[in-house]
Order: sequence, then C-alpha cells, then structure tokens
Amino acid sequence: MRHRSLLIITTAVTAGALTLSACGSRDKSDNSDGDNKKTTVVIGVDAPLTGSLSALGQGIKNSVDLATKVANKNNEVPGVTFKIKDFDDKAVPSSGKTNATSMVDDDEIVAMVGPLNSGVSQSMQGVFAKADLAQVSPANTSPDLSQGPDWASGKKTRPFKTYFRTATTDVIQGRFAAQYYYKDAKKRKVFVVDDKQTYGAGLSKIFAQEFKRLGGKVVGTDHLTVKETDFSGIADKVKTSGADSVYFGGQYPEGGLLSDQVKQAGADVPIMGGDGIYDPAFIKASGTSNDGDYATSVGYPVEKLASAKTFVKDYAAQGYKDPYAAYGGYSYDAGWAIIQAVKAVVNDNDGKLPDDARAKITEALNKVSFDGVTGKVSFDEYGDTTNKQLTVYKVVKGAWTDATSRTFND
Repeated sequence: MRHRSLLIITTAVTAGALTLSACGSRDKSDNSDGDNKKTTVVIGVDAPLTGSLSALGQGIKNSVDLATKVANKNNEVPGVTFKIKDFDDKAVPSSGKTNATSMVDDDEIVAMVGPLNSGVSQSMQGVFAKADLAQVSPANTSPDLSQGPDWASGKKTRPFKTYFRTATTDVIQGRFAAQYYYKDAKKRKVFVVDDKQTYGAGLSKIFAQEFKRLGGKVVGTDHLTVKETDFSGIADKVKTSGADSVYFGGQYPEGGLLSDQVKQAGADVPIMGGDGIYDPAFIKASGTSNDGDYATSVGYPVEKLASAKTFVKDYAAQGYKDPYAAYGGYSYDAGWAIIQAVKAVVNDNDGKLPDDARAKITEALNKVSFDGVTGKVSFDEYGDTTNKQLTVYKVVKGAWTDATSRTFND
C-alpha cells in the first residue's frame, strides 16, 4: 500500500561535525550562542490519516515517527536530525498524486514512506521517479508496482527505480492463502468476491488461480463497490452456490459487512481475505460473530518476534493515540531503511549530504541490509522485500489469533 529537491544549508559546527551541501534545513540547539547546529532531514509519510482506513494509516505515520526519534536519540547520523512530514491521501489516488507533487516540491524531503493502498501508489510512482525521490511502502502488495504489468507472463520489468517496499507481494500472499484454504482448512468450493480496486482484484485473481491449480473449484464470483453497505445480493449468491468458503479481496470496512451478511443469509461458511481485512475494525464492522473467519498478513506477528520487542516497548512509551496496527513494524523498517541510506550517502561523501542527495539515497537503498523489527530488511532487483514470511490469522472468540506462520517458498 505507498509513500520529496533539497534545501541546502551549510552548517558550521565543531571540528568533525557534519556539513551539509544539499538537502535539509538548519536547526539551532538550545545553546544561547547558536554555535551548535544540526541539519534537519525530512522523511515524508503518506497514508490515509482520516476516513475508514485511518486505523492503519495512523499506525504507519506513528511508526515512521518513532524511527526518526530513535535515530535522533542514538545520533545515528552525526550532525543530522530526522523528522517526518505527513500527508493524508484519504485512500484516494488523486489525493495521493497531489501529495506526491507536494513532497517533490518540498526541498527538505529526501525520501518518503507510503502509501497504504496499491491504487494510490500507482498515481504517485511516476511523480517520484521524475524527481529521483525514493518511495518505500510498508503495505503495497500489487506486483505491478515493482515488476510491471506483464509479470504474470514472466516478463518482469521494474517500472520505477525509486520504488521499494518492505511488504511482500500478492503473488506470494494470494498463493499462500489458497494453499492454506485448500491444504490446511480443507476447503474445496470457494466463492470469490473483490472490491474492483487494484489491490483487491489483483489479490483475488492470484488466489483463484492457485486454488484451482491445487484442485479446488471456484463456484462463483462477484464484485462489490467500496463504501457501499448492502451486500445481501452477494450473500444470497454465496448461499445458493453451495460454497464451503468465501475469499474476499478488499479492505476491512466492506469485508466485515460482507462476512456479517453472508452469515445472516444462512451460509455458515468462513470468509478469508488478505492483509486488507486484518484489523480489529473488520470484527467491529460485523454485527454477527466472525469466529472462524481468516486473514493473511505479511510477516510474522510483531508481538511474538524477538526482533520487535524494543519496537513494541518504545511505541508504547511514546503514548501514541493509535496502535501501530498491521503495518507498524514494516513502517518502522521502511523509515529505518531510509535513515540507513542517508547514513551511507553521508559516509561516502566525507560527512556531507551531496547536491544530488535524493538520487544518491535511491541508489543506496538498493544496498541497504539490516536486522529490522520484522526480520532481515533488504531489497531485490525489483525493489521488493527479500522477506517472504506470512501469517494466517483466525477470528477466535471475537479476536484475531495467529493460526500459522511460514516462510513462503516458490
């Protein structure tokens, strides 16, 4: 699911301190003489910060903010103070494109994290590429974004060198879901529904192909419209189809209502979706018990990762109003990847940020490798994460519970 030329200010500091030749702005310390100064480098963050998906968007913003706070506390890049500047795309592609233009025009922004939605990202990629502004999404899963529109035929081409992501793609997630439904949950007849959006339609297609390859049958398909609430017609089709399960490609506002109405129609079958429905709001959106419903999500449960203990503790200590939610760990790692790229660029340029800092940061991201909150963080030749860990979650007694976690192998 997403995600600015640089104001150059030269700062004179004590011997050995960083001097900026490009990007960022100068901050004075609390010293009254003003001699001790640091350069502020801004990471842009784009996410749906209002609206129905804000529960995910706020977690993304806060987690990147936390990464900058940790970097500043640890003096990760001597002479540099990091901060974020957030933009609300409302999960609307046109808003995302406007935000992308604003980021590109902001000389302080050296790279960005986001967005949540793959469809929004499609509207932003070209804008960032023209300005050499790196984009690292913690949530986009559409393979088109990194491997081009012909990836399914084996013709993989990276459309934009500025695009990276810490979330795995729907090629992995869709197949993983189908294999769990068929092999573990023993489902054989599935009814497939999508929300006609880039993420939902793509994920459903990949799921259906893999489910049929395994020997399962797709007994019906349908589409719903985002922000509508009456899916009783689809629910009736599910019941009469004889399906033993439903797969939904979309987000939690519609997914929760669909689950509710399928069960109210008398079809006692589970619904499975991707990371777009893995949120407590999916359960809250339904007036009927969701017990037995499934969701897949990228990575392993953050709370159970030894590598995430410090992140969880630090996030709580900041007192953020909203939880880090499904993409918190991936957002922190996306922000930290940018911070490490800035560090590499500065180190390679005698302690200075070069005039072409944005382009250099994009290049450096291709070589970034570190142990992050979600595991090993690095990118392949398409800008995709090399981390292919996924988890199936199941609603048990009104709450998401991890059922199984695996590393996906083609």
